[in-house]
Amino acid sequence: MRLAEHSYRTISSIRGPLIFLEKVFSCRIGEIVRIISPSGEEREGEVLKIEGNTVLIEVFGETKGLDIKNTRVIFTDSIKSIPLSEDMLGRIFSSSFTPLDGIPAPLPETWAPVTGYPMNPVSRARPEEFIETGLSCIDGLNTLVKGQKLPVFSCAGLPSKEVVASLLRYARLREETGEGRRFVIVFGAMGLTFHEYYFYMKTLEELRIDFVAFINMADDPVMERLLTPRFALTVAEYLAFEKKSDVLVILTDMTNYCDALREISTAREELPGRRGYPGYMYSDLASIYERAGRIKGAKGSITLLPVVTMPEDDITHPIPDLTGYITEGQIVLSRELHQKGIFPPVDVLPSLSRLMQNGIGEGRTRHDHRKIANLLYKYYARARDMRRLEAIVGREGLTEQDRIILDFGDAFEREFIAQKERRTVIETLDLGVSLMKRFGLAI
Repeated sequence: MRLAEHSYRTISSIRGPLIFLEKVFSCRIGEIVRIISPSGEEREGEVLKIEGNTVLIEVFGETKGLDIKNTRVIFTDSIKSIPLSEDMLGRIFSSSFTPLDGIPAPLPETWAPVTGYPMNPVSRARPEEFIETGLSCIDGLNTLVKGQKLPVFSCAGLPSKEVVASLLRYARLREETGEGRRFVIVFGAMGLTFHEYYFYMKTLEELRIDFVAFINMADDPVMERLLTPRFALTVAEYLAFEKKSDVLVILTDMTNYCDALREISTAREELPGRRGYPGYMYSDLASIYERAGRIKGAKGSITLLPVVTMPEDDITHPIPDLTGYITEGQIVLSRELHQKGIFPPVDVLPSLSRLMQNGIGEGRTRHDHRKIANLLYKYYARARDMRRLEAIVGREGLTEQDRIILDFGDAFEREFIAQKERRTVIETLDLGVSLMKRFGLAI
């Protein structure tokens, strides 16, 4: 361990947010550096790469005002850490950890590195116990479970921010199974426009539950966008495993995060992978997603809902593709349902929660939850098939039973998937049963 800070004035070049420093005596990957501009302004940076005595540093912010001769770089022998405290609850921060609500920063109880601590796979507890999102399309058919990673796949032009706002307002633990545990939402937004910023700020102001929010704007430095989800998850780990809370982390939009990762990779002149994204994007996303989960013997949990806007509506694009490899299912938003005026426009057929079975049933939701979900899937899938047949032979060419299934599919979308108010899981299941009974379908 070095006993003193090392200061250098040996910058060879500055390229965008990157600084190349020569003749460095000692440093390490991930080390935080202080950058003193000729005017005396101080900024932070991080060591990204070491080649011999040449070091590549990424600046947290802009490099405007820095020059090669008079800029000083000081190595601190520490990694990026943030202050943590329960006083953060109800607060909104920028992607540089600056309060956005006009209140002074909370006094820290402890500090923690933004990279977090690796969760030993052996110590992971099985994700179970139901989280009620208040949306029937999720609670009834694609149930969210504590410790799960369940992404939301959206497309350009779809109301993903309105869906996120509904999750922020509605999500909570069931009173019957919550056992008085504290439920906290940690919200991380990346690459927001001003319209999106004001929308989310208004939504956060209306929340009646504990939350912590981190907001990154589209014109903020690229490096801060890469830090935003790590800030959110570091706070989530503190609240979950130190303060024994059940934490739901919502990250939007991971596509903006991956685009920032590609921009940095291009500046570093790295060989591109699929669609120009860096080859290590899978491991980088895994370092974020795998921080969700439960630990054996610990009362808290971290559940993750990342939102991914699929470029060109392509679910095979590297971002949703790699996200699907790491996570445990997906919630898919549908352009067709959105055009019909259905909100939330969730297409339940390609949507999937791989851990649903762990969180439903007697003592968690209701004993007949699985049976009702299977029947709703079955009849709605048949209705979708009938629509294709109707387009060929017309409604008159269908049998009476086929027309009943068609009508059920329309009612299912209008009354079950679409909703304007929060529903409990019991209300969701009762609604599904009443729909099937109304059309005389076997239960």
